[in-house]
Amino acid sequence: MELEDNQQLPGSDDVEKKKVASLRALVEGQVPAAKEVDDLMLRRFLRARNLDVEKASALFLKYLEWRCTAVPNGFISETEIKNELSHKEVFTQGFDKLGRPIVVYHPAKHFCSNREMDELKRFVVYILDKLCARMPTGQEKFTCIADLNGWGYSNCDIRGYLASLDILQNRYPERLGKAYLIHVPYIFMRVWKILYQFLDKNTKEKFIFIENKDLKATLLEEIDESQLPEIYGGKLPLVPVEESTV
Repeated sequence: MELEDNQQLPGSDDVEKKKVASLRALVEGQVPAAKEVDDLMLRRFLRARNLDVEKASALFLKYLEWRCTAVPNGFISETEIKNELSHKEVFTQGFDKLGRPIVVYHPAKHFCSNREMDELKRFVVYILDKLCARMPTGQEKFTCIADLNGWGYSNCDIRGYLASLDILQNRYPERLGKAYLIHVPYIFMRVWKILYQFLDKNTKEKFIFIENKDLKATLLEEIDESQLPEIYGGKLPLVPVEESTV
């Protein structure tokens, strides 16, 4: 789905537009189905690999193969993730000042002992697909508030975190706008040091730790009070991800 003369690639200079065209020619030559993908998606993969066409092509082709296997029906149904949904740990509502949909995640409601890895991966895909569907025209990213209030070692799931980050970085590149980590307990920093090693440079820059004393003021810099969840001093109630609408 090539956009005519790359005219609908706002924010791209001529060099980037030419590289998007080169990437399209390369992937379509190997997988004809790539013709159904628009230039915006190709640009995200290209940017995730610092405009290296060959590396972006490899990443994108792996994505197409993964999508056919991981999401054979084209979407994840709620019947496939019943256990994960029962935890009520993910909520989506509101938009930040740039029009990015907001997701609120409560890691303290996740327990490694109750986790089944394949279901967790499906849950991550379900969440990301929901967020992408909520993005208004012209917006490609989302904002995350990860609230670690109450998090302890019983919630620690490094394998699960790494699997989730892998999906985010390699299957949904350049979709994360910012991730605010709030109410972070000291013991979580040991885990963060491990996770940090697996983040690419672009992703590392998107994670922001906020001290409790600066929480509301910092969030209000990026999110209008009318769009901020009530629990952080805003006006919107939390809506479980499965109940959110596009």
